[in-house]
Amino acid sequence: MIKGGRTEMKHLKYKILFMLFSILAFSGGCAKPPEAEQLAAMDAMDTSLAADAEKFAADELDTAKKIWKAAETQMKKKNYKEAKQGYIDAKAAFEKAAAAVAAGRKAVIGEITAALTSLNESWIALTLDAEANKLEQKLNGEQKDAWMSDTFTFADTLEAAKDMLAAEPLEARAKVGELRAFVDKWDTTFAEVTAIPDKPAPNKKTRR
Repeated sequence: MIKGGRTEMKHLKYKILFMLFSILAFSGGCAKPPEAEQLAAMDAMDTSLAADAEKFAADELDTAKKIWKAAETQMKKKNYKEAKQGYIDAKAAFEKAAAAVAAGRKAVIGEITAALTSLNESWIALTLDAEANKLEQKLNGEQKDAWMSDTFTFADTLEAAKDMLAAEPLEARAKVGELRAFVDKWDTTFAEVTAIPDKPAPNKKTRR
């Protein structure tokens, strides 16, 4: 009986050891760093950046980066389960940012096109008003030279902005700022010269 009891105890011991080993082995398998998910999220990040998400889908990209950073933090803490899910979410977020680029670019182009049209109309109105009210005649010599120079520069800048609109819309947006500065400058200048009273015409003495 004693011998049989010892055998059973021995078998029980082996069973317990085997169970512990199995549990540890299983836990170890689940605790592997989610490197595949991390790389997949990184590839999605690179794709979104290459697609100009920083320029045309900034909000979506910022959200994706925050998810990525949170996943990286979990990875460093060896919270691999949370890190894995974080990388999966980050990948989806980066893909969303990349997909939003086309719509973002279209919106920017539409915004700039409207701005260029408005500024061109403002410049034409300014020019016609100056001619109709003979405001150029009230400009001093330096102002007249500047007006002629800015007239040509405005036209050249407007054409340059239109040419780069499709390929480089953000560079075209910078041109919008330059054009607006011309309009504001001469709107102010002509308002100032308009306030200057006309010189009275010299009196002509009539012969008797």
